[in-house]
Amino acid sequence: MELTCYVFPGWEPRIRPASPKRGWMDEAPESYPYRCLPLTIANSHGWEILSPCGFEAEWNGGMAVEDVIVRADPGTLAHEAPVALFGLGTFTIHVQGLFRTPAGWNLFAGGPPNCTKDGVVPLAGIIETDWAPYTFTMNWRLTRANHVVRFDLDESIAHIFPIERSVIEDIAPRFVPIDENPELKASFEAWSRSRDAFQRHVREHPPKKPADKWQKLYYRGLMPDERCPITDHQTKLRVREFANAALVEPAPRAGREVVLPERSLPPMRPVASEAGWKVAKYEWLFETMERQRALSVNASGVFRCADLTAEDFLDNFYAPGRPVILCGAIDGWPALGKWTPDYLREEIGSATIECQGGRRGSTRFELDKDSHKRQMPFDRFIDQIVEVSGNDLYLTAYNSASNAAALAPLAADLGSIPALLDDASGQDASMMWIGPQGTFTPLHHDLTNNLIVQIVGRKRVVMASPAETPKLYNHLHVFSEIGNLTDPQLDLSAYPKLGDVRLLELVIEPGEVLFVPIGWWHQVEALDFSVSMTYTNFRWANEGYREHPERG
Repeated sequence: MELTCYVFPGWEPRIRPASPKRGWMDEAPESYPYRCLPLTIANSHGWEILSPCGFEAEWNGGMAVEDVIVRADPGTLAHEAPVALFGLGTFTIHVQGLFRTPAGWNLFAGGPPNCTKDGVVPLAGIIETDWAPYTFTMNWRLTRANHVVRFDLDESIAHIFPIERSVIEDIAPRFVPIDENPELKASFEAWSRSRDAFQRHVREHPPKKPADKWQKLYYRGLMPDERCPITDHQTKLRVREFANAALVEPAPRAGREVVLPERSLPPMRPVASEAGWKVAKYEWLFETMERQRALSVNASGVFRCADLTAEDFLDNFYAPGRPVILCGAIDGWPALGKWTPDYLREEIGSATIECQGGRRGSTRFELDKDSHKRQMPFDRFIDQIVEVSGNDLYLTAYNSASNAAALAPLAADLGSIPALLDDASGQDASMMWIGPQGTFTPLHHDLTNNLIVQIVGRKRVVMASPAETPKLYNHLHVFSEIGNLTDPQLDLSAYPKLGDVRLLELVIEPGEVLFVPIGWWHQVEALDFSVSMTYTNFRWANEGYREHPERG
């Protein structure tokens, strides 16, 4: 199913997958509200439209249009400024997009779920976007007279998701005595008893870990007897980014004032030792630099670019160490159209390859790569990863040297990227990754600049700047104690610094190329059967690994 947002020249809709995070949930002791799965699913169920400007709104309590005053920040473009149109204490934000849904589907538009704002409430609407050639507006109603309400640039002002038009009228609701469903009654009563016993145990034996203070049955999708009755239980929504984001990238605007949401800054305090002072100084410097970079979406975001020259790439991305997604760089590669599982199986046949196996039963599969080496015929490897998704079996870059001869026939389907890569460098030119949906590379940073070339399937990449290193619990070599930053069961109370990490979440599509600069933290998850190549043989120096300090 597609959700399309048509844009006219000059329109710059700011739309992103809705975030499960809420400030009040973060601030609660032990981030307790995140244990309520229905809350976080509702928070992220759709897309959020962000404010195109910072502004203030004030209402004097009257019912007329002129009783509401809206003051946009300096530099705001006229068509992006909210306006008072309807009276009754309301103001209106024009949405820069003409949405289209499939036949029979509407679009729900309301405020961000589970997010309150003092003195103002969002109004909700359902729009028939399968036929209407009209844009819609987002409206808010002020509730406190003579109270100034502030919205910041890029603050969420609307939450949207498609809903099927006819379903609600086809539903036949009814009340039924519980005795008519003895199985449901027995399950409920078993859960009630187990919950009482669990809470009694917690009172009598207070757990040391916050994660042990709650039962987790619903969160894990389990019945009281620990069975999972369904196959599609969700603990996290993975809503896609709008494609073709380059069409609506905001252009820099002179004189535009950017107001960031307030961040709680730790109080300054003296540090006892010289070594402690140096660490604190580095952490202060990194945080200050990142906070300043975040002032501009053009400075802190990741762009999709096409037709970059070598000079453009060097000046704007390689030398500054900034990630970028390149489009069109491998359009002529035969692999893009050929590399189906059947084709790969036919080309390589039963040649013996090395891969990583038995990963599912280990939390250290990336650290202990040697113990997870497996050998098998390539055709059997392909059959297994086509039949079974997950992270158990994966052919990775670590296996490249062992697989060079077996996979050599595939080299004819690969091209070059001469603007970026030096084919005459003498280095091993490429490293291959082949795996099913669900393969996962945990959080780490590399000691070289890397180019990830996505040939088959999609991958989700979560990234953090090297300046976020002090918050990422780097405990061994290039790895973090936190393998998966998006794990819904991650105990944030055990890693309090994570709450302030600025993350970039990207999806790279087949035919796209992601530049990952040296030192950038990233974790990677395959969303489909996936084949990728990684390259390090850039035309420019790439030897940072030589000077990386080793622990004594």
